[in-house]
This record gives sequence, structure tokens and C-alpha cells, in this order.
Amino acid sequence: MTTIRASSVLLAALVAGSDLAAQTRGAIIDLTYPFSAETVYWPTADGFRLKVEAAGVNEKGFYYSANSFCAAEHGGTHLDAPIHFAQGAPPVDRVPLERLIGPGVVVDVRERAARDRDYLVSAEDLIAHERAHGPIPEGAILLLRTGWGKVYPDRRRYLGTDRRGAEAIAELHFPGLAPAAAEWLVRNRKIGSIGIDTASIDRGQSQRFESHQILAKAGIPGLENLARLDELPAKGFEVVALPMKIAGGSGAPLRVIARLAR
Repeated sequence: MTTIRASSVLLAALVAGSDLAAQTRGAIIDLTYPFSAETVYWPTADGFRLKVEAAGVNEKGFYYSANSFCAAEHGGTHLDAPIHFAQGAPPVDRVPLERLIGPGVVVDVRERAARDRDYLVSAEDLIAHERAHGPIPEGAILLLRTGWGKVYPDRRRYLGTDRRGAEAIAELHFPGLAPAAAEWLVRNRKIGSIGIDTASIDRGQSQRFESHQILAKAGIPGLENLARLDELPAKGFEVVALPMKIAGGSGAPLRVIARLAR
């Protein structure tokens, strides 16, 4: 009887898992945080501000609403254009769309980042991912999952400090990509772009933003402050990451989604 009962439980679990997989096939997952007064920006940047210009029934008798907003380029879920760290490289409006739409790959370093909030994602992490899941494909949107999204938008936990101004930069603590890993990617893989669930591709304690520099010189955009990476598989989905098309912009607010394979 015990064996039969155990087999029944296992079968039910497998059926439930199959149903869940069927429900999620083709699902669209929004990897974007809303822009609001809570949006996380760099300590030296002004935050997002929304001004209500109209909201209500007007003199002609119909409802009408309109707002204006003000925000720094780099904050919340946003794009780093290559020109952000490479003179003469493409600004936002000249980033090829082919770099912003492609097969998604998630490299999961949550366990290591949980033990070290200044963790650097290494070339060895990328190689280990490929051993387990196959090569990173050409044109991939490579996403680094550190687990930091679980504390957004708590600035103290997410950034390491809730202070603002230049003095706060020394207090930033969050994981990022090792420069040696950025070099490995540029030399060995032809990715479209790279994203992360922290405030920067470089870790919080970086002084020279070497990974940004390496990637930008290779024309590779960065996607920062990504949401819900914990809901993605290691592969088998497409990413569409479309920024506000700011002429000459070094960065821009980004709407990015993942579409799971059907």
C-alpha cells in the first residue's frame, strides 16, 4: 500500500508539473520595474518625477488626463548604450535592434552572491553554465541572475546604502561581472547584449567600471535593474529589450520582456 500511495503522489506531482509547464509555454514575463518615486537611481542621480498636468472632467464634459515626467537616463530598468563608456560608440538611437532582440540565456549565481554581496561573476561561471546547458548562442541576450531582485526597491539592501550624493558611492555593495569574464565574452562569444538584476554590470565596489568599458568598446549594450529573472529558465526563451529612442543618449528607460518558448 505504501508503494502504491507513493507512486500515486509521484504521478500527481508529475502531472501537476506538466500542467504548469504547459501553462507557462509561450508566456510573456515583464522584466521591467515600474517607474515611480520608488525607482532606484544611482546615488548621484535625480530620481523619477511625475507631474500631473491634467486629471479630471474638463470644461467640455469629458475626462482627460496628461502628465509630464523628468528622469535621469540611468535608473530603474534601463539601457546602457555603448557610448556610455566608449567614445564614438553607438548612442541609444543607433544601437542595432539585432542587439536588443534575441535568444535569452540566464547564468545563475544566486548561491555565490548570497555568500558575498560583492561577488564577481567569473568566466568560470559562464563556462560552467555552458557545460550544463550548452553554448551561449550567437546574438544571445545574456542575463546574470544574482538574486538581488528580491530586495528591490529597498535601496539599503539593494545598493548597500540608502544615502545619496557622491559620498554614498563608496558604500555601494552588490554583485557584478568580472572584467576577465567580460573579456572572455568579447573574445569567445558573439552576444547581442548583457543584463543583470543589480544596479550595474560592474559590482558596487568597482572604481573604474572595467566591465562596462570592455563591453562598450565591443558595442555591447547593458541592461540594468532587471526584474523577475528568478522566473526564467536557463534557456528556451526570447528577450525583447526596447529603450526609449533618445537621440544621442548614453542610456534610456527600457521596457524589456521575455517570451518563453511555446
